Amino acid sequence: MNLKIQHFVIIITIGVFVSCKQNPPTLFKIEGKHLPIASSITPVDSIEQFVTPYRNRINEVLDSTLAYATAPFSPRDGALNSSAGNFMADIVLSEAGPIFKSRTNNEIDFAILNSGGIRAVISKGDVTARNMYQVMPFENTIVVVELTSKSVRDLIAYLIQSKKPHPISGIQIKIDRNGSLTSVNIQGKPFDEDRTYFVATSNYLANGGDNMNFFTNNAGVTETDYLLRNAMIDYIRKTDTIVPLVDDRFIQTK
Repeated sequence: MNLKIQHFVIIITIGVFVSCKQNPPTLFKIEGKHLPIASSITPVDSIEQFVTPYRNRINEVLDSTLAYATAPFSPRDGALNSSAGNFMADIVLSEAGPIFKSRTNNEIDFAILNSGGIRAVISKGDVTARNMYQVMPFENTIVVVELTSKSVRDLIAYLIQSKKPHPISGIQIKIDRNGSLTSVNIQGKPFDEDRTYFVATSNYLANGGDNMNFFTNNAGVTETDYLLRNAMIDYIRKTDTIVPLVDDRFIQTK
């Protein structure tokens, strides 16, 4: 009898233990709502007092003068190359070059960006860091892609077909009145079909952004970890006066 009672007690104890055991929580629903930030929201004094010194410091840094622009830089003041585009592409080539050289012992051959990535005009007058955030609001970094001659050919065909002033530097392209290619020079030398080229661009474009799919067929990619916007700020900070330029790096003969 005692043995039966003991068995009964054991069974009951196990049953209670099992029934009390908690199952891990399972997410079954997520709810959210839109909270618009408007002037109707009453500021909280304690938060304002905490944030104000940081806001003032950020505004001081962003609004400090870096250089002087003698005239406006626009992404649309040229048919196949623009002053803003040339400026940005030249900066990529000059500022990313030493980084790439130190990491790979190679030189960047040329640079290309996309005209749609330029989001504002640099006006005549004092140029500030805030201006650079307006021109380049994205967190894109500079990468260097090694391209075969075929991929470079595809890149050139893309530029010709797009008929847009995409920023380029280090490469010169000439087409005739019918849009046919007449010459390509890279770093002042004729395009060489028997070698690869190191092309600086943004990480967005290197992944095929803006239909630049030729970048995905590459022989290697080197990340510089250098924000394009920071390269612009660093370059301008070292330059007292910047001058807009539309030149012959990509032209169509009449």
